[in-house]
Amino acid sequence: MTSAEDTGSSEHGIAMRMYRTRGEVVLAACDREILGKEFEEGELHIHVRREFYYEAYVSETTFLNSLKAATIVNLVGKRVVELAIREGYVDEENVIWIAGVPHAQMVLLL
Repeated sequence: MTSAEDTGSSEHGIAMRMYRTRGEVVLAACDREILGKEFEEGELHIHVRREFYYEAYVSETTFLNSLKAATIVNLVGKRVVELAIREGYVDEENVIWIAGVPHAQMVLLL
């Protein structure tokens, strides 16, 4: 990702970070406005930590291109989860909701 993507522009509404670990490409992404927040509902709890989900703010196009390269994906927020569903990476029935916020994970099995 280039520094030009980290502009703070409203068109870059996705916080995203990519990791490479043990032969996997891990993509963590969330809607920009929930970065740093915590959500809890019953037994479910998620903290959308900046350290895990943020490397840069990116456009939908950059996010979707990054999904193509990822083997493990962790998504939180309506925007990113809906994009992943629309593009066929996540099945809607596999999304969990925590305090009204969607969360989805994906693992590419080869």
